[in-house]
Amino acid sequence: MKQVLLKAWRTRGWLARLLWPVAQLHGLLVRLRRALYRRGMMSSERFKVPVIVVGNVVAGGAGKTPLVMALVKHFQAQGLRVGVVSRGYGRSGQESLEVRPGTPVDESGDEPALIQRATGAPVFVAQRRTQALRDLLAAYPATAVVVCDDGLQHYALQRDIEIAVFDDRGVGNGWLLPAGPLREPWPERLCQGVDLVLHTGQQPAFEGYTSRRRLADHAVAADGSRLALTTLAHQPLVALAGIASPEAFFDMLRARGLTLQKTLALPDHHDFKTGDLNALAGRTVLCTEKDAVKLFALPDHSEIKLLAVPLEFLPEPAFFSALDGLLAPLLSQLPSSHGHQTT
Repeated sequence: MKQVLLKAWRTRGWLARLLWPVAQLHGLLVRLRRALYRRGMMSSERFKVPVIVVGNVVAGGAGKTPLVMALVKHFQAQGLRVGVVSRGYGRSGQESLEVRPGTPVDESGDEPALIQRATGAPVFVAQRRTQALRDLLAAYPATAVVVCDDGLQHYALQRDIEIAVFDDRGVGNGWLLPAGPLREPWPERLCQGVDLVLHTGQQPAFEGYTSRRRLADHAVAADGSRLALTTLAHQPLVALAGIASPEAFFDMLRARGLTLQKTLALPDHHDFKTGDLNALAGRTVLCTEKDAVKLFALPDHSEIKLLAVPLEFLPEPAFFSALDGLLAPLLSQLPSSHGHQTT
């Protein structure tokens, strides 16, 4: 059914037209909910630090998490204390939790675990992002800026900067769910708070900033050791990915000259279990960093040569310049106890 809908969302064919009346109801509810928040009839919470929300208006992944990591590293390079909040999609609990290096992935969610591992920044997850942010600031009161992974539609959390992320799908057929891929009307949503638009694909569908993404020149084993991708050339490899667009990962591997004898395209946030890798015993298996945070924790991963291939994601310099321009006046209003780290 998912694949049928994804195909239907590309055009305004018979299935999309059949679902169009339901999409109109969805649109009414979306606008009503936003109006209730805007008029204060539904409560929202503002915090003392600048909050940047990274999200999308299109259902499915579009590259939010790589952008969150790029933002955190960008702010860290400036000496800013930065924290991250997330709902932690797919995790087992709902309580507020700080994601630490030893936190089980099923308790944190795969994307928060990846963000924490890649950046070392404080990461908090909770069913309600407002609670995660309260706990983050309680634990790290000198935090100068907070990045929210997803949550463009989570209006209970007031935000200072909104970034909408799009991949090569653009807005699809331009219709709301379930007739199309849009969670909110576009470009209407652009005029209602979105500050920056970033395209993560190769062919932007409309105006906005662009980004470059490519696989790193190396793969990483569970013990942290690195192996150059060139050493894997001409070897029969298995590649698996439990992300929004597995084929994109496979295509990038092939573009690096690797021979994929077998590929396993799994659902986004796939919950790997002990025994899932038994059929691959003795093989060299390449996966994404997002999958690796779960696969490296499995006791039977040692039966295969499992390697994670990092993704290098870099928005264009003009995007960071625009973001810094929006953030600078917000940072100037912070108390002197916030802001740059001291060494």
